[in-house]
Amino acid sequence: MNSNRLFKDAIYQQLARIGHAVSNAKRFELLDLLCQGSRTVEVLAREGNASVANTSQHLRVLRNAGLVESQKKGLHITYRISDPAVSEFLRSVRLFAENRLAEVERIARHFFESHTGLEAVDREELVSRTRRGGVTIIDVRPTEEYQAGHIPGAISIPLKQLQSRMAALPRSKKIVAYCRGPYCVLSVEAVELLRANGFRAARLEDGVQDWRALGYAVAVEDP
Repeated sequence: MNSNRLFKDAIYQQLARIGHAVSNAKRFELLDLLCQGSRTVEVLAREGNASVANTSQHLRVLRNAGLVESQKKGLHITYRISDPAVSEFLRSVRLFAENRLAEVERIARHFFESHTGLEAVDREELVSRTRRGGVTIIDVRPTEEYQAGHIPGAISIPLKQLQSRMAALPRSKKIVAYCRGPYCVLSVEAVELLRANGFRAARLEDGVQDWRALGYAVAVEDP
């Protein structure tokens, strides 16, 4: 085998490591979670509905591919994406899949059509109405994700706190809830809860990563 062939084989073998790392659905989900902010293995396991052992194994694959980094703090290991480009890469894969795989659209349509009244708000309309003070935006992700980056002007109300904090929301304005992106169900649950309690509510399909990628400002807070 000549040196040219050896070179090409070696290069493509390394490139394929990235493909292997994201070829598993659970690892893709873990990366998506880490794009929202750093997390411990235990939190990732709980969010991903998996065991700590299996989650740790998936994280090792992602780390070996250079997609995530880890840091040990006391008894816990915290993971984060290794570079902002990881978030851009994941979003590109999602958009490509939406464009090329009909199953993605079919699955999403079936899910959202089964939940009545889930109006989606256009981002440009939201920006315009926000400037006029016509809407209240709530971020229903966990607090640490909100602190890592959120839509300016959004109020942090994690889904688990929404019922107890609902009385503080204005009934004269439409409430727009958002979470981690178009396939995150936290905002779906939030909108259904709000509508059941008499609020005018809608969901924003965009997550913070989409917001940032499209050139909109993203606010960050110190924890």
